[in-house]
Amino acid sequence: MHGTVKGLFYAICYPIIAAIGVPANLLAIVILSRGRCGLSKCITYYLLAIAAYDFLVIIISVILNRIGRIYFRYSVLSTTPVCSLIAVLVHSTRDGSVWLTVAFTIDRFVAICCQKLNTRYCTEKTASLVIGTVCILSCIKNVPLYFIYKPLYTIGGVPWFCNIKSTYYTSPVWQAYDMLDPILIPIFPFVLIFLLNALTIKHILVANRSRQRLRGVENRHDPEIMNRKRSIVLLFAISLSFFLLWAAQVGRFLYVRVRGAGYFNSQNFEDPQYILSETTNMLQLLSSCNNVFIYVVSQNKFREDLKVVMKNPFIIYRSLFK
Repeated sequence: MHGTVKGLFYAICYPIIAAIGVPANLLAIVILSRGRCGLSKCITYYLLAIAAYDFLVIIISVILNRIGRIYFRYSVLSTTPVCSLIAVLVHSTRDGSVWLTVAFTIDRFVAICCQKLNTRYCTEKTASLVIGTVCILSCIKNVPLYFIYKPLYTIGGVPWFCNIKSTYYTSPVWQAYDMLDPILIPIFPFVLIFLLNALTIKHILVANRSRQRLRGVENRHDPEIMNRKRSIVLLFAISLSFFLLWAAQVGRFLYVRVRGAGYFNSQNFEDPQYILSETTNMLQLLSSCNNVFIYVVSQNKFREDLKVVMKNPFIIYRSLFK
């Protein structure tokens, strides 16, 4: 009975995530593409790319992978070739979303802390190059996953479901790949974002104190300081959201590696390891839904444009299909 209730909980939560994530990311794409949020084109490029990848995460990881596996278990989605392809797409979109967040963090770090490099790095051309590189590398890195699966069984010549080949656990090459994957996602991005934000905060505090001393303590409404504050609110809001929703995944990785427990794949809703696994995955997917809400809270012009778009739905249609 308890297993059924827990299974029902996940079966309900994933459609809710999809119902929120799809329109939220579409709205973010529409509003950012209009270019009326008062953000530089460089920042807009990164935020558009993140929104697009988050949209793909919801479509592929939530709708095709999770909801499809729960509600359409014996559909074409469960055949081995399609199942293997979805696994590649799930990891590719996840990696792209995370590393675009890292790229955005690096861009803002350079813009705020490295004035000499700012004019050369924080440009539309560099942003386009970085986004394209992240997209290509995310795909290349996960293509090998297609070849680690074999059918669980075959009926009428049709291979069903994805079962990991035994060579994945014995081959040194696959073992190295298995060790590298969780380091690239999420450990290294987690540490990198934390360090860059810490350095950015330190730089801003020092710069603000120096500027206040130069201008005099009586001028508490320095426009330059106010602009700096506004410029980092968005960065820190996105970073904090990333930390909160990926912390469980990092904790799970450390638990698995320290305990040597191994990742748990069986759908046993009574097993604490499965509950931990599914909960961390759900929090990870939830991180692809919340950026539009961050923009609403932190950006006045985004809120204003959101009101315009919501009042005139035709704008959405025109922006998506122009």
